[in-house]
Amino acid sequence: MVCSTSRLEMLLLPVWASVLLGLLSGFLPAVGMEPMGGAKSGSDHAPKTEPLPSSPASNCSDLTVKLEFSTKVVEHEYIIAFTGYFSAKARSLYIRSALRNAADASLEWHIVPRENPASHFPSDFELVHIRQASPGSLLTLEDHPYIKRVTPQRKVFRMLKYTASPEPAAPGNATRSWQSSRPFRRTSLSLGTSFWHATGRQSSRRLLRAIPRHVAQILQADVLWQMGHTGSGVKVAVFDTGLSEKHPHFKNVKERTNWTNEKTLDDGLGHGTFVAGVIASMRECQGFAPDSELHIFRVFTNNQVSYTSWFLDAFNYAILKKIDVLNLSIGGPDFMDHPFVDKVWELTANRVIMVSAIGNDGPLYGTLNNPADQMDVIGVGGIDFEDNIARFSSRGMTTWELPGGYGRVKPDIVTYGSGVRGSGMKEGCRSLSGTSVASPVVAGAVTLLASTVQNRQLVNPASMKQALIASARRLPGVNMFEQGHGKLDLIRAYQVLNSYKPQASLSPSYIDLTESPYMWPYCSQPIYYGGMPTIVNVTILNGMGVTGRIVDKPIWQPYLPHNGDHIDVAVSYSPVLWPWAGYLAVSISVAKKAASWEGVAQGHVMVTVASPAENESESGGELTSTVKLPIKVKIVPTPPRSKRVLWDQYHNLRYPPGYFPRDNLRMKNDPLDWNGDHIHTNFRDMYQHLRSMGYFVEVLGAPITCFDASQYGESTEAPPLGPPRDGAEGAALTEVALPAVSPAGTLLMVDSEEEYFPEEITKLKRDIDNGLSLIVFSDWYNTSVMRKVKFYDENTRQWWMPDTGGANVPALNDLISVWGMAFSDGLYEGDFTLADHDMYYASGCSIARFPEDGIVIAKNLKDQGLEVLKQETAVVEGVPILGLYQTPSDGGGRIALYGDSNCIDDSHRQKDCFWMLDALLQYTSYSMTPPSLSHSHSRVTPPTGAERPLPQRLEGNHLYRYSKVLEAHLGDPKPRPLPACPHLSWAKPQPLNETAPRYA
Repeated sequence: MVCSTSRLEMLLLPVWASVLLGLLSGFLPAVGMEPMGGAKSGSDHAPKTEPLPSSPASNCSDLTVKLEFSTKVVEHEYIIAFTGYFSAKARSLYIRSALRNAADASLEWHIVPRENPASHFPSDFELVHIRQASPGSLLTLEDHPYIKRVTPQRKVFRMLKYTASPEPAAPGNATRSWQSSRPFRRTSLSLGTSFWHATGRQSSRRLLRAIPRHVAQILQADVLWQMGHTGSGVKVAVFDTGLSEKHPHFKNVKERTNWTNEKTLDDGLGHGTFVAGVIASMRECQGFAPDSELHIFRVFTNNQVSYTSWFLDAFNYAILKKIDVLNLSIGGPDFMDHPFVDKVWELTANRVIMVSAIGNDGPLYGTLNNPADQMDVIGVGGIDFEDNIARFSSRGMTTWELPGGYGRVKPDIVTYGSGVRGSGMKEGCRSLSGTSVASPVVAGAVTLLASTVQNRQLVNPASMKQALIASARRLPGVNMFEQGHGKLDLIRAYQVLNSYKPQASLSPSYIDLTESPYMWPYCSQPIYYGGMPTIVNVTILNGMGVTGRIVDKPIWQPYLPHNGDHIDVAVSYSPVLWPWAGYLAVSISVAKKAASWEGVAQGHVMVTVASPAENESESGGELTSTVKLPIKVKIVPTPPRSKRVLWDQYHNLRYPPGYFPRDNLRMKNDPLDWNGDHIHTNFRDMYQHLRSMGYFVEVLGAPITCFDASQYGESTEAPPLGPPRDGAEGAALTEVALPAVSPAGTLLMVDSEEEYFPEEITKLKRDIDNGLSLIVFSDWYNTSVMRKVKFYDENTRQWWMPDTGGANVPALNDLISVWGMAFSDGLYEGDFTLADHDMYYASGCSIARFPEDGIVIAKNLKDQGLEVLKQETAVVEGVPILGLYQTPSDGGGRIALYGDSNCIDDSHRQKDCFWMLDALLQYTSYSMTPPSLSHSHSRVTPPTGAERPLPQRLEGNHLYRYSKVLEAHLGDPKPRPLPACPHLSWAKPQPLNETAPRYA
């Protein structure tokens, strides 16, 4: 049977596009995707409509609906952003003046009319149609002093497909359970001629799916209602799918505005009505603030389409209408979409409290969506009614600062997002789940809280967030990247807000590397002398004003009775706090005198923030606030080199901004590598496993030239006695004579997309000669396949190529060629058995060249490259996939190569190979070759590389645009000059001979 779309629980749509061509959509059944008529902007080559497949289920409750989404660059249309707000006449004159100087005097262009409620107000952007615009003409536009940026106009749409419901609905609730946009199990795909062809660019923003209870009463909103607070006087905006004019649940709809090209203000999908009901319904499924002033912004069509320009106009209008609270149940991975992010900053700078869903891409870490991951936005995650973090809720950390730094704590707060009741599209109630449900729960609570404050000038995006996080209730057994500061507590937030005095605060408010599990991953590993500094990114919230500054420098004050002098602290910080926020980047290292010491050390960093006073009568015209950041760490003696693993983060790239394809080509609905490739995001399980095996994992966020290899290289350690911790199986892997070589630490390179500086290649050769060991997990790189998996944009008639393959194999080959090693451009997939373990090779390459005295393991695998390119199936016998090599220099290290990283990557891992990683580390650390590998029937003669040429870089690739290593040089990218290594300026301690205060 087929369910009516009005009854479907929808994962709601993408909102604005990214800098890349979009997620796959061409091979999935679509719902309601007929071309739009009467469009005022954009071409309307909508994808072909296919009927919904019949469901084998007997009723709709057995189904869940999954979103597939895409975006298009609209042909010939450009958003021209100005440096300020200008009238339509002035904007036209500036564009005309700029294009008059263009080299192409015959350039055809016109301003696209935008008929919406903001049309008659000054604006800071214009939508222009330029036929056959050349790069030169666009640059000419940007040269105009009043033009800030020129970006393509984008059209965004979604489609729905049926999938089997992964988990049953809760008993008694007629709801369908959530399913991630990311599959967690292997699925078979037909690799036809449309393989990875798409109709648009990678979507960056989508409305996050919105699944019974009266949530307002559960959070005790009725306590505030009884006190006479019902949201009166607060303007709340809902950016969604609209609302019908005479819906019985709402009594104070101040304004309904339509920003789409459809001639209706009504909600044809039901999501906007649900969200508005959670915030402000006055009956049945009652909302938090029934007397609030509701402003409905219809920014999506019934065909689930939006344009970037619609949102920019609507945001401008929200500023003009002096909106107080704005709910945005949308999100996506692109935190570098400048027009959108800039406008969000402008909104919050104008005191608009923005509440946004953190994303439905959990339980994978590193999946936070923008704009909820911005520091000036309240990012909301979801829990169920038993206070468990919802599986769908996206997890931290933020990936803004990678690779050199570390992410920040998000979400800010969590609340109910599973099985929540809200208003139906015409009447009655319905139940939905998702972080797009949790977001309006917080938006409604914020609206209600704002109405309780007598002096409304005290309410701003920072003070409201401060009240929410200070009052949140910590969930037991849950870390900070899952729950943020905890569960929303409405009554406690009311108490905090109504005794609030403008001040600065920190998120998190303290650093405790001993508090587990809340401070995971920091609490999972002690620090020691000689290790990479531990970096904690702390957000400064400034409730005193939209802008501020740090007075002087932060001060480090160790507590002498608590061994604070055993640690060194360096602090970098944002010179300006805007809007409402800034950062402290705290680096912590162990002092040399504690190299053999074990214990706990404590101190605090003190920082003073100043903001211009809104009331000029204030003393000095400034408000100041001093805050302390307590620091507590566990120190252990420096571990043996053989137990130290250095993770190369510097050479991992991720979306945004470039098109870096996912390593597993079977995952066609999730083609972008965007989770940061960090040991605490999509390699979290691997990290946890290494810690359980006693390894200490450090992160290198700088070039290879910037670490001291003597910390990991030659030493005189004895190998461990007895088998490793995983018992008999591990003993079988390592039951060999003790080696007569020096144990060593290991540099671990996984899924590297970046190039290498020539100096790095030279340095690594020297380090390995001196005892450092190396493990490389590679991935596919085949230029023919890369051309095949390019994205086609129907509107611009352009192909968008990947900037690299699953990994940058040509760069890796440059790195390892000195040892006579290389990976091939082959692309293989299949199941096999290795050392009695079931394994799955997912879009990996093979070893093309290896030293003749090395160990090489080969397996029979399917030629996935042939399948992708010619839709033919073939099995290749004896594909070399694993190589082990002892370098010949005296005291030299060991090298291990494996052609696929998916078995240690959480993103789409089918079968883990942690056991193999253990075996490889035993080999690289102690030269203990597992007998199951050295005596394996799969061992083959090492390949010489004569069979086929090694992979070459894709001609015309644009990796240099995003690379830290390459720069453009007359059309032929060359390495940049090697950057200076990061230099930490350690703070001069100001010791305190006093006991540390309690902070939690």
